[in-house]
Amino acid sequence: MLDILVRYAHFIGIIVFSSALVAQHVLLKPEITVAQFKQLKIIDRVYGISAIVVLIAGIALLLWVGKPAEFYSKNPVFHIKMTLFVLMALASIAPTVFFIKHKPQQDVIQVPKYLIHIVRFESLLLVFMPLAAVFMAAGYGLA
Repeated sequence: MLDILVRYAHFIGIIVFSSALVAQHVLLKPEITVAQFKQLKIIDRVYGISAIVVLIAGIALLLWVGKPAEFYSKNPVFHIKMTLFVLMALASIAPTVFFIKHKPQQDVIQVPKYLIHIVRFESLLLVFMPLAAVFMAAGYGLA
């Protein structure tokens, strides 16, 4: 039963993680209102929390309830997938810092272009993560 619950948490985390990133991508524009800024701030929190859920459930799958750890540790496709996740996590720091530090002074907030590009980059990386997961589940990368 624990196996099922951990896998379920992992999948739900991935769905929420992906949805939050898509929502961020749709709402993030060069100029946003204070209301949109507040929405984006909440979405960014959901994104971060869901990333933590995905990470914790993934670690649990790796170490305790999934296939043997060697299945993952010896598979270069798994390392590609993890690298994509780490890159997304690192890229997400800049938007999070912007949402935490920025205090709206006007009705319209100017969003730096690099933040929009970062969210697009994260979205691009996200496209390849399920592909890596499918290859890994099919046994690609194993000797």
